Amino acid sequence: MAEFSARDPSQPAFWDERFAAGFTPWEAAVVPSEFGRWLDQAGPGAGARVLIPGCGAAYEVAALAARGCDVLAIDYSAVAVDRARIKLGAELGRRVMLADFFAFEAAPFDWIYERAFLAALPPRMWSAWAERCGRVLRPGGGLVGFFFVDEVAPEPRRGPPFAITSVELRGLLGVAFDQIADHAVAPAESAPVFAGRERWQCWRRR
Repeated sequence: MAEFSARDPSQPAFWDERFAAGFTPWEAAVVPSEFGRWLDQAGPGAGARVLIPGCGAAYEVAALAARGCDVLAIDYSAVAVDRARIKLGAELGRRVMLADFFAFEAAPFDWIYERAFLAALPPRMWSAWAERCGRVLRPGGGLVGFFFVDEVAPEPRRGPPFAITSVELRGLLGVAFDQIADHAVAPAESAPVFAGRERWQCWRRR
């Protein structure tokens, strides 16, 4: 078992250590099947601006770029960004940027793709996350992806990954978003740490 000195998941050093050690149990290491189905059935069209915050290895960048999307993947772990750029190669790697989701300057996006980013954030940061999602999405834009939902999440909340309840998630997003899709993800399609407690959801910015 790897030993780490950084204990605060709100700080880049926490994630740098884990990516450097190859300790990434939250990553499925593939483009999720649910994501592929969404792309085929209701995904963004060519030219749509898509943001992937807390992108880690950024597996989905290639699929979005192949559809002609203007995709930007960001992470504030320099180790994660370097790792993603190597995996994606020089051309696609330019779409991965070292940046803090809560502070970087960006024009409005059409979509935000959520994949284990909210679950990486301590609960004290959830309200700021929801507010920021509303700010970087254009009106009518979509927040879509995988949410780590556990209706009996224990207290005190431990993580990462940090589970959220449906009531908590609706409270965070219901101020500025309408939910337009929600269904359980098959356990076999999730990374083991999320299996049985992941939901695919889509929220539309009012």
